Amino acid sequence: MGFINLDHNATTPIRPEVVDAMRRVWQQDLGNPASQHGLGQAAQKLLEEARRRVAAALGADLSAASGDRLVFTSSATEANNLALLGIARARRSSPGQVMISAIEHQSVLEPAEHLLEQGWRLDTIPVDQRGVVVVEACERWLSAETAVVSVTMANHETGVVQPIEQLAGLCGNVGTPFHTDAVQAAGKMPIRFADLGVSSLAVGAHKFGGPIGIGALVLRRDVPIRPLMFGGAQQGSLRPGTESVALAVGMAEALDLSIREGFAEAARMRRLRERFESALLAAVPGAAINGVAGPRVPQTSNVTFPAVDGQVLLVALSINGIACSLGSACSSGAAEVSPTLMSMGLSLEQAARSLRFSLGHTNTEEEIDAAVRRIAAVWNQLKD
Repeated sequence: MGFINLDHNATTPIRPEVVDAMRRVWQQDLGNPASQHGLGQAAQKLLEEARRRVAAALGADLSAASGDRLVFTSSATEANNLALLGIARARRSSPGQVMISAIEHQSVLEPAEHLLEQGWRLDTIPVDQRGVVVVEACERWLSAETAVVSVTMANHETGVVQPIEQLAGLCGNVGTPFHTDAVQAAGKMPIRFADLGVSSLAVGAHKFGGPIGIGALVLRRDVPIRPLMFGGAQQGSLRPGTESVALAVGMAEALDLSIREGFAEAARMRRLRERFESALLAAVPGAAINGVAGPRVPQTSNVTFPAVDGQVLLVALSINGIACSLGSACSSGAAEVSPTLMSMGLSLEQAARSLRFSLGHTNTEEEIDAAVRRIAAVWNQLKD
């Protein structure tokens, strides 16, 4: 058996059905979706149908009666930046307060820190030992100066699912917009934008079998927001630039697949994760699963290994044909030990000995069993 990919949270291979859907778009004679002639209008029709499909898969309604909006972006990172910076600046002409959780992805953390550098107040909501946000802290710190609150739907390192409806309800009671990064949740669990009570929600296609290069931000109609870029009237001037029709169609197809399958693939990944964790704990005495006491999305397992540094183990596993990670792919070059694990109460040493394993649609039971054998063998060599 060759290389075993256990790093699907970084990116998961594009699904064949998505490739076929995109190929059909590329094979058509289409124009620029913003052009008014026939070829442009044909492209626009495909684009808007893809927008409607993505919105419907996420439980949003783009009809005039509801008035939700869906903005295609280049990635979930761009969508998170647009939400944090765009909403904060639209809400306040002078610096106020922003709130994020202690377990946010860099694409939320760094825009918030950028606002901090510009004179804004930044408050970080703590999490408990399960990795679940402390709701009472958010409620206590909300004020008239709070421009936006952002809490991830499912953490990218541990997979722990957060109480989004409860947090959104608190913010809604005082009229504060609430954003959620749903990157690791989309395609793995049902998402109903209309029922969550959130103001905005970000997703990225390549996390659920779609193409790299496209993400989306879903917005309630009444949420004020300013663009980050300028130079065109596309997407209501909120995100100018020519949209990729093929990427949008591919994203819609990937999300539709998860719904057509009834999230059976997510249930299969949960079984694979349980198989992986039980076998690994038996093979590596003293190993621990981080976030296991909290609700988790099915594909993510974060493991602390005894006696072996995580970076050393990561490299050794790669040499032996296992792909995994220290945390987010966006921070893989950073020397900082995982802020997520530290915020959960792990010691510096424990956090430094932890690795993330994440499953996807290409993984099989045979791969999982082989991966556990390889991981255990490499760990035994390194600890000795």
